[in-house]
Amino acid sequence: MPTTIHPTAIVDEGASIGPDCRIWHWVHISAGAIIGSGCSFGQNVFVGNKVMIGNNVKIQNNVSVYDNVTLENDVFCGPSMVFTNVYNPRSAIERKTEYRNTRVCQGASLGANCTIVCGVTIGRYAFVGAGALINKDVPDFALMVGVPAKQIGWISEFGERLELPLTGEAEVTCPHTNTRYQLSQGQLRRI
Repeated sequence: MPTTIHPTAIVDEGASIGPDCRIWHWVHISAGAIIGSGCSFGQNVFVGNKVMIGNNVKIQNNVSVYDNVTLENDVFCGPSMVFTNVYNPRSAIERKTEYRNTRVCQGASLGANCTIVCGVTIGRYAFVGAGALINKDVPDFALMVGVPAKQIGWISEFGERLELPLTGEAEVTCPHTNTRYQLSQGQLRRI
Protein backbone atom coordinates (compact mmCIF):
# COMPACT_ATOMS: atom_id res chain seq x y z
CA MET A 1 0.00 0.00 0.00
CA PRO A 2 1.27 3.49 -0.75
CA THR A 3 1.80 6.01 2.01
CA THR A 4 -1.08 8.46 2.61
CA ILE A 5 -0.17 12.07 3.40
CA HIS A 6 -2.88 14.56 4.39
CA PRO A 7 -2.78 17.84 2.40
CA THR A 8 -2.07 19.87 5.57
CA ALA A 9 1.00 17.76 6.45
CA ILE A 10 4.54 18.95 5.68
CA VAL A 11 7.07 16.31 4.67
CA ASP A 12 10.43 17.95 3.99
CA GLU A 13 12.36 16.86 0.93
CA GLY A 14 14.87 14.19 1.92
CA ALA A 15 12.75 12.45 4.55
CA SER A 16 12.76 8.67 4.09
CA ILE A 17 9.31 7.15 4.62
CA GLY A 18 8.44 3.52 4.02
CA PRO A 19 5.27 2.21 2.38
CA ASP A 20 1.83 1.94 3.98
CA CYS A 21 2.27 4.87 6.39
CA ARG A 22 -0.52 7.26 7.35
CA ILE A 23 0.43 10.87 7.94
CA TRP A 24 -2.49 12.90 9.25
CA HIS A 25 -3.43 16.57 9.73
CA TRP A 26 -0.72 19.15 10.48
CA VAL A 27 2.11 16.63 10.82
CA HIS A 28 5.66 17.88 10.11
CA ILE A 29 8.36 15.36 9.20
CA SER A 30 11.85 16.85 8.87
CA ALA A 31 14.26 16.15 6.00
CA GLY A 32 16.62 13.82 7.85
CA ALA A 33 13.99 11.55 9.43
CA ILE A 34 14.14 7.83 8.60
CA ILE A 35 10.78 6.08 8.97
CA GLY A 36 9.92 2.45 8.30
CA SER A 37 6.73 0.94 6.88
CA GLY A 38 3.22 0.74 8.30
CA CYS A 39 3.58 3.72 10.65
CA SER A 40 0.82 6.11 11.72
CA PHE A 41 1.34 9.75 12.70
CA GLY A 42 -1.64 11.42 14.36
CA GLN A 43 -2.64 15.07 14.15
CA ASN A 44 0.02 17.66 15.06
CA VAL A 45 2.98 15.24 15.28
CA PHE A 46 6.52 16.59 14.72
CA VAL A 47 9.46 14.36 13.72
CA GLY A 48 12.97 15.84 13.87
CA ASN A 49 15.93 15.43 11.50
CA LYS A 50 18.00 12.99 13.55
CA VAL A 51 15.16 10.56 14.28
CA MET A 52 14.92 6.89 13.36
CA ILE A 53 11.53 5.17 13.48
CA GLY A 54 11.06 1.47 12.78
CA ASN A 55 8.12 -0.40 11.27
CA ASN A 56 4.54 -0.40 12.57
CA VAL A 57 5.08 2.51 14.98
CA LYS A 58 1.98 4.37 16.15
CA ILE A 59 2.41 7.99 17.26
CA GLN A 60 -0.79 9.57 18.54
CA ASN A 61 -1.82 13.26 18.40
CA ASN A 62 0.39 16.09 19.71
CA VAL A 63 3.69 14.21 20.06
CA SER A 64 7.08 15.73 19.13
CA VAL A 65 9.84 13.22 18.40
CA TYR A 66 12.98 15.33 18.72
CA ASP A 67 16.51 14.74 17.38
CA ASN A 68 18.43 11.77 18.80
CA VAL A 69 15.31 9.69 19.51
CA THR A 70 15.11 6.17 18.11
CA LEU A 71 11.82 4.24 18.11
CA GLU A 72 12.23 0.56 17.23
CA ASN A 73 9.54 -1.57 15.56
CA ASP A 74 6.03 -1.74 17.04
CA VAL A 75 6.42 1.16 19.50
CA PHE A 76 3.26 2.97 20.65
CA CYS A 77 3.43 6.65 21.66
CA GLY A 78 0.23 7.77 23.42
CA PRO A 79 -1.45 11.16 22.94
CA SER A 80 0.55 14.20 24.08
CA MET A 81 3.44 12.19 25.53
CA VAL A 82 6.76 14.08 25.66
CA PHE A 83 10.34 13.39 24.57
CA THR A 84 13.24 15.68 25.46
CA ASN A 85 16.75 15.80 24.02
CA VAL A 86 18.59 18.31 26.24
CA TYR A 87 19.04 17.36 29.89
CA ASN A 88 19.51 20.86 31.32
CA PRO A 89 18.04 23.39 28.85
CA ARG A 90 18.54 27.14 29.10
CA SER A 91 17.09 29.51 26.54
CA ALA A 92 20.23 31.68 26.41
CA ILE A 93 22.70 28.75 26.14
CA GLU A 94 23.13 26.79 22.90
CA ARG A 95 23.23 23.05 23.74
CA LYS A 96 22.57 21.34 20.39
CA THR A 97 25.92 19.54 20.68
CA GLU A 98 24.80 18.07 24.02
CA TYR A 99 21.72 16.17 22.81
CA ARG A 100 21.38 12.83 24.60
CA ASN A 101 20.27 9.69 22.79
CA THR A 102 16.96 8.11 23.75
CA ARG A 103 16.00 4.61 22.58
CA VAL A 104 12.57 3.02 22.86
CA CYS A 105 12.98 -0.68 22.14
CA GLN A 106 10.69 -3.00 20.21
CA GLY A 107 7.08 -3.25 21.28
CA ALA A 108 7.24 -0.72 24.13
CA SER A 109 4.16 1.40 24.91
CA LEU A 110 4.37 4.97 26.21
CA GLY A 111 1.11 6.10 27.81
CA ALA A 112 -0.71 9.38 27.27
CA ASN A 113 1.01 12.45 28.75
CA CYS A 114 4.07 10.56 30.00
CA THR A 115 7.46 12.28 29.84
CA ILE A 116 10.68 10.60 28.73
CA VAL A 117 13.76 12.50 29.95
CA CYS A 118 16.54 12.21 27.36
CA GLY A 119 19.40 9.75 27.66
CA VAL A 120 17.40 6.67 28.66
CA THR A 121 16.63 3.32 27.09
CA ILE A 122 13.16 1.87 27.46
CA GLY A 123 13.33 -1.91 27.19
CA ARG A 124 11.47 -4.26 24.88
CA TYR A 125 7.72 -4.50 25.52
CA ALA A 126 7.94 -2.22 28.56
CA PHE A 127 4.79 -0.31 29.44
CA VAL A 128 4.96 3.28 30.73
CA GLY A 129 1.69 4.34 32.37
CA ALA A 130 -0.17 7.54 31.53
CA GLY A 131 1.43 10.61 33.10
CA ALA A 132 4.58 8.81 34.27
CA LEU A 133 8.02 10.47 34.30
CA ILE A 134 10.86 8.26 33.05
CA ASN A 135 14.30 9.52 34.12
CA LYS A 136 16.28 6.26 34.14
CA ASP A 137 16.57 3.13 32.01
CA VAL A 138 13.58 0.78 32.00
CA PRO A 139 14.03 -3.04 31.85
CA ASP A 140 12.37 -5.23 29.22
CA PHE A 141 8.72 -6.05 30.08
CA ALA A 142 8.67 -3.59 33.03
CA LEU A 143 5.43 -1.87 34.07
CA MET A 144 6.28 1.70 35.14
CA VAL A 145 4.01 4.31 36.79
CA GLY A 146 4.34 7.51 38.80
CA VAL A 147 6.46 10.66 39.05
CA PRO A 148 9.27 9.78 39.02
CA ALA A 149 8.29 6.39 37.63
CA LYS A 150 8.77 3.25 39.66
CA GLN A 151 8.42 -0.31 38.49
CA ILE A 152 5.26 -1.89 39.91
CA GLY A 153 5.23 -5.12 37.95
CA TRP A 154 5.86 -6.97 34.72
CA ILE A 155 3.85 -7.00 31.51
CA SER A 156 3.64 -9.51 28.64
CA GLU A 157 4.18 -8.88 24.93
CA PHE A 158 0.39 -9.10 24.69
CA GLY A 159 0.11 -6.10 27.03
CA GLU A 160 -1.30 -7.82 30.11
CA ARG A 161 0.12 -7.67 33.63
CA LEU A 162 1.93 -10.84 34.66
CA GLU A 163 1.57 -12.24 38.18
CA LEU A 164 5.23 -12.14 39.18
CA PRO A 165 7.24 -10.62 42.03
CA LEU A 166 9.53 -7.70 41.13
CA THR A 167 12.62 -9.71 42.11
CA GLY A 168 13.61 -13.27 42.76
CA GLU A 169 13.24 -16.36 40.59
CA ALA A 170 9.91 -17.28 39.02
CA GLU A 171 8.16 -18.43 35.87
CA VAL A 172 4.73 -17.59 34.49
CA THR A 173 2.62 -18.27 31.39
CA CYS A 174 0.66 -15.48 29.68
CA PRO A 175 -2.99 -16.62 29.81
CA HIS A 176 -3.73 -15.00 26.42
CA THR A 177 -0.87 -16.36 24.32
CA ASN A 178 0.58 -19.25 26.37
CA THR A 179 3.99 -17.58 26.07
CA ARG A 180 6.28 -18.56 28.95
CA TYR A 181 8.35 -15.96 30.84
CA GLN A 182 11.17 -16.44 33.33
CA LEU A 183 12.24 -13.94 35.98
CA SER A 184 15.86 -14.24 37.05
CA GLN A 185 18.29 -11.74 38.58
CA GLY A 186 15.88 -8.84 38.12
CA GLN A 187 15.33 -9.49 34.41
CA LEU A 188 12.31 -10.98 32.63
CA ARG A 189 12.70 -12.94 29.41
CA ARG A 190 10.67 -15.20 27.15
CA ILE A 191 11.49 -18.89 27.34
